[in-house]
Amino acid sequence: MLESPSRSDGDLLRLLSGGDETAFLEFYRRHQGMVYRFALQMSGKTEIAEEVTQDVFLTVMKTAKRYDAERGSAAAYLYGMARNIVLRALEKERPYTATRDDITADAAAANDTFGELAQSETLEILRRAVLALPPGYREVVVLCDLEERDYAEAAEILGCAIGTVRSRLHRARALLAEKMRAPKGARYDRCAV
Repeated sequence: MLESPSRSDGDLLRLLSGGDETAFLEFYRRHQGMVYRFALQMSGKTEIAEEVTQDVFLTVMKTAKRYDAERGSAAAYLYGMARNIVLRALEKERPYTATRDDITADAAAANDTFGELAQSETLEILRRAVLALPPGYREVVVLCDLEERDYAEAAEILGCAIGTVRSRLHRARALLAEKMRAPKGARYDRCAV
């Protein structure tokens, strides 16, 4: 079977809004990994990441007609939805305190992007520190440092000014550096703001 030429996200969303299952599958395959990684890095839990990914794409099926390429990229559209759903899920779990056992168990159960590297003690400390950040700081670290989005795209996704992204990222990195210097057995409660 001949493979059809790659269609743009906008084309796929237009087709999807008309009920085209093939367009949905193509759009899902193209973006589900990105949504899952973001949700996992924001929450630290595979269950939340899976639920967020499912909720995002269910929402896409219902709201694809409202997508406007003039307002932003499909990635920003998806990150924005994922962000809102993750923040609601984190709010339900509050107060969440990540301990070494929590993170180790989640890392062992998760087949995520950190996979093989999760055994490295330095990466484990960094991961715990990122999860301990307040959500506003965590999301800029995930978007800019882990997902490698530029400041402008992160600002678009978060609905704030580029300067806000820069200042949050600066503060988040300072908090991470502080946590990385913490003693080995330290507990990782939410970072003070």
